[in-house]
Formats: sequence, C-alpha cells, structure tokens
Amino acid sequence: MKGFFIDVQGTLIDDKHFLPLPGSIEFLDYLNKNNIPFVLITNNTKRSSAEFQEYLKNLGFDYKNYLDPLMVLDETLGNQKIAAYGTEKFLKVLKSKGFSFDYNNPDAVLLGIKLYSNDEFSQIIEFLLKGANLFGMHKTSLYSYNDKRYPGLGAVLEMLKYATDRDYVTVGKPSVSFFERAKSILGLNYDKITIISDDLKGDLIPAARLGMKTALVLSGKIKSEKEITKKPDFIFANLKEALNYWRKNGK
Repeated sequence: MKGFFIDVQGTLIDDKHFLPLPGSIEFLDYLNKNNIPFVLITNNTKRSSAEFQEYLKNLGFDYKNYLDPLMVLDETLGNQKIAAYGTEKFLKVLKSKGFSFDYNNPDAVLLGIKLYSNDEFSQIIEFLLKGANLFGMHKTSLYSYNDKRYPGLGAVLEMLKYATDRDYVTVGKPSVSFFERAKSILGLNYDKITIISDDLKGDLIPAARLGMKTALVLSGKIKSEKEITKKPDFIFANLKEALNYWRKNGK
C-alpha cells in the first residue's frame, strides 16, 4: 500500500483567491475511490484548524486526514512566554488558542509569515540576543502575495540565525516531528509515501531526505521548470496532470 502527503496552498488551492486549482478536487476523489490513503499537510496559520478545514470541505474537497502547525503548537512551545509576529489573522488565532504575548521579556519569539518591517526585525533581534528561543510556524522558501514573490519564512529564519547565531525550531513543514505526526496518521513508512507540493526547497527536498518520493506542481511558488535547482521525482503543471499520470500508471 502507498499513500500521499498533499500540500494545500499552491497545490490544492491557489495563493490569490484560495479557490480549487485544476484537477485538485478530482485528484482527491480518485484517491478516495481507489482507497489510497492521504493526509492534507498544510502550513496554514491564518485561520483556526477547524475553520480552514470547514472552508476546504465547503469548496468540495473530500478528505478525512488533515494536519497543520496550529495542531502541534502547544506541544512544541510548552508554557513559554512568547513574543509573536505575523499577520493580524495569525495573532488573532493564537489569542483564540489561549496564548498570551509578552513583548518585554519573552522566553521565545514565534514567527508567522508576513512582510516584516525593519523595526520588527530590530525588536526580534534584540529579544534573540538577550536569549529568547526562536520558533517559526513553518519554513516556506517563498511567500506569494498579490502575484509577487517574497522571501518565505524559511528565508527569514535563516537570516535571523545568521544575524544572531541563534538556531530555530520549525513547528510545521518541513520539521521531522511534523512529518512524523503525519506519517503516524497514514501508518506507512516514508518509502511508501509520495509528497505533492509547490514548494521544492521548503517541502520536497527535506521530504526526500527522509525517503519519500517527491512530486512538484508548478501551480504555486515555482512557475517554470527553469526555476528548479534540484529535480524532484515528478514534475506536474498541476494536480490535473498528476491525476492523468497516476490513472495511467496505477496505484
């Protein structure tokens, strides 16, 4: 038996309007019809896990297994006092989960994706140099916003590490603990799992190191094969093309 890890934004839904991409609903229907197990693994942080899942189901996606960083955040952070940074939606979700913020003497700095200002970077750096731990909700390579591409959270974390010599912990993809949680849901070893994502550096390359097969879709962060620095096992324009491939090549 083989299974799939399937990314959401840029893979199932587009990054601008958050609507289904070509073939995405049909791809999940194909997996369900053929009893092929899969988990939706997303770095969603702007909506609560329950709200985002309801949104996806209302779009027509049929699935039962789902995992995002908000679902493992408590066990990753523990009871540390945090200075949190990100979009207003992200901060609102954190507050709804019971987190309180400390911007005077935090134990940890927690970062979500956003376009950071220099003043925010300055404050974050001061906290880190005073000994605060650094956490990133995920480690995306690129951030797509209004049809433009910016450094993703992974790039921001690496910059801060270089500036302060403080290492960081990733909550969601591509942390090993996150992949391990998703793997336990499927009940399969990594060599039986194919991960499909639009993020080559942030998702697929780390997944390949664990032994997974990797499939890149060009419907999100990466627009052309010319941008690819390291070849994954499969490259598809979108999930419609991936569906045609797996229909022809079986389970």
